[in-house]
Amino acid sequence: MSLRLLIDEDSQAKRLVIFLKNAGHDVITVNEAELSGKFDDEVMDYARQNGRIVLTRNYDDFQELHNANPVHPGILVVYQDGSPSKDMSHQTIVKAIANLESSEIPLANQFFALNHWNY
Repeated sequence: MSLRLLIDEDSQAKRLVIFLKNAGHDVITVNEAELSGKFDDEVMDYARQNGRIVLTRNYDDFQELHNANPVHPGILVVYQDGSPSKDMSHQTIVKAIANLESSEIPLANQFFALNHWNY
């Protein structure tokens, strides 16, 4: 399965984008969407209007946006707690997305921490 992803400003490392594209995902970055420097609610609005799942490391702000309006294509968050042993590499993020996809859980209107899908 291929996901339509919008990669947030904090997550648009070139290697990650390449890995996601190589895994078959339709990927656009915030920079490519001309949203660089925009507020998170504008990024979320773009995702809604364009049917794209947001991939971000901004757990708190996007959880608030999800709670305020849970109607969206989906939000995938990489939670960071400052512990290098728990940080996710680019490859691990791609693998966690594949694990989530294989579960066949609908992603629309959901907020997922990818860290829980890293196995």
